[in-house]
Amino acid sequence: QVQLRESGGGLVQPGGSLRLSCAASGSIFSINTLGWYRQPPGKERELLARITNDGTTTYTDSAKGRFTISRDNAKNTVSLQMNNLKPEDTAVYYCNYIAPLGAPGGFWGQGTQVTVFS
Repeated sequence: QVQLRESGGGLVQPGGSLRLSCAASGSIFSINTLGWYRQPPGKERELLARITNDGTTTYTDSAKGRFTISRDNAKNTVSLQMNNLKPEDTAVYYCNYIAPLGAPGGFWGQGTQVTVFS
C-alpha cells in the first residue's frame, strides 16, 4: 500500500507563498484521484483541492485563484503551491487519496503545519 508523507509547511507572513509536497512511498500512477486537505485549529478537516491522473483539477472557493495542485507520477509526488497566504490559511495540511465515491483514504498522517502570522 502506498503511504503519503507531507512536508513543506512553516511560518509565513500574510501575502507570502509556500509550496507543500506530498511524497509517496510507492507509485501513485494507479491512484486516480489525490487531494489536499487542511484542518484549522478547532475546526473540522476540509478538502481544498483534487487532481486526477489525467490532470483534471478541482478547488474549493477558499483555494481558487491562490492555490495550485499538481502531481508528478514519475517522482511519485503531489504538490500544493500556495500564494497570497492569509491568516485564515493557518492549519495542518494533509494529502490523501480520494476513493471513487469521494471518501478519503482511511489513514491520516501527521500532516504539515502552515502558520500565517495573524
